[in-house]
Amino acid sequence: MKRILIVFLLTVLFHNGYGQNKKTGNSAITINGVSHSINIDSARAIAKKAWIYGYPMFYNYKTIYLYGMDKNYPDYAGGFNRFKHYAKMFSPADTAIVTPNDDTPYSWGILNVTDEPVILHVPAIANRYYVMQLVDFYTYNFAYVGTRATGWKAGNYMIAGPNWHGKKPKGVDQVFKCETDLVTILGRTEVKDRADLANVKKIQSKYKLIPLHDFLKRTVPKVSKHKLELPVWQDKDYYARSFIPLLNAFLQYTSLHPSETALRKSFAGIGIIPGLAEDSIQYSPEIAAAIDEGIQDGMKELSENESKTKSSTDLFGTRADLQNNYLARATGAGMGLFGNSKQEAVYTGSIKDDAGQFLSGENKYTLTFSKDQIPPVTYFWSITMYSIPQRYLVSNPINRYSIGDRDKDLKYNQDGSLTLYLQASSPGADRETNWLPCPAGRFNYIVRLYGPKASITNGTWKQPLPVKIN
Repeated sequence: MKRILIVFLLTVLFHNGYGQNKKTGNSAITINGVSHSINIDSARAIAKKAWIYGYPMFYNYKTIYLYGMDKNYPDYAGGFNRFKHYAKMFSPADTAIVTPNDDTPYSWGILNVTDEPVILHVPAIANRYYVMQLVDFYTYNFAYVGTRATGWKAGNYMIAGPNWHGKKPKGVDQVFKCETDLVTILGRTEVKDRADLANVKKIQSKYKLIPLHDFLKRTVPKVSKHKLELPVWQDKDYYARSFIPLLNAFLQYTSLHPSETALRKSFAGIGIIPGLAEDSIQYSPEIAAAIDEGIQDGMKELSENESKTKSSTDLFGTRADLQNNYLARATGAGMGLFGNSKQEAVYTGSIKDDAGQFLSGENKYTLTFSKDQIPPVTYFWSITMYSIPQRYLVSNPINRYSIGDRDKDLKYNQDGSLTLYLQASSPGADRETNWLPCPAGRFNYIVRLYGPKASITNGTWKQPLPVKIN
């Protein structure tokens, strides 16, 4: 949402200026020197759909670029196929990603499996929740390794791209085939409290990414080359016609899913073709204006969908889970990239109170869970506070960024209910154990439910909303 607000003024200028498209009928696009006729309204509709389709890929690519390619980035992982571990709990100073959690220190791995698969090794982990979330370039969660999915035993799991067709090697427990050659691994390892960070660090050191040739002790494979290099990441590039050459570079690392044959063919009508260079495409002024308007249409639809979305339940998962709902996929990326599939974890929360008013630190709120509303989970739950529109953790005098059922001092009411205090100032010494500090301005919070039980995943469990008390 922040990114859409950034370009709001550009949107206003566009609709009041030179780019406004008043024409209908057909006009021309030239691709590789060959001119084609395309309907102006169709070009606008295709641009809108393509912009939404590629939006999560672009913000996924931000992480890919920073961790795997940008040597000047402070948290650069050293290249592809390497882990970058965080043996710390996140703070307001961490701004590389939006809505970071404060429960499970991250282990990031950016894989390029174009030339060969990579082996993910995990150690035996007992009495502690952990998960390795495997995310393709589209942002589909195509596989999981961890407490829920594979248990606590040690294992070797091979991650292979769409063009790999070999047999499972000896010593590999399972092969996960991915639709794309670029893969993001987001590992999460439960931290009990700050004193537990040393234990988390020891576990993280045992997570390994091993290229197949090293695992099999063979020679390094030949390096593949694509027509277009992966670009330098710049936020502004996706809010103009430059989103098209970006997609053309990204799509080189994907396979064509049968369900998208017609969609990709329509995209080609405005020059979205894997590997096609920007200077190979020329638009007539009418088509250029139509594409610009399609971008604005996509931004508006995404913004509207974000504003009415209250749960992550149907925003993240496999391609089959999302059923090619590209708006849902983009909404998930905009509200909190790399969310878990609902079988693993569910995220809910709110940006408004029970009266429908936006939450603000100018007010004080209580958030009360009745005894029957205490989140039903297998592992644990937490609530994390974020500033708006940045969606970063909130600085506060007690350095508390989240609260949940693992907080030993949390006080429950006599009837078994739980009341939390969401406000900028202390609710009083006797209530501080249940205080989740908020910023002075707008805020939202996210409830993370790890190992959600059926009543959460099927929608029968309902979260309470904050009540304004002043």
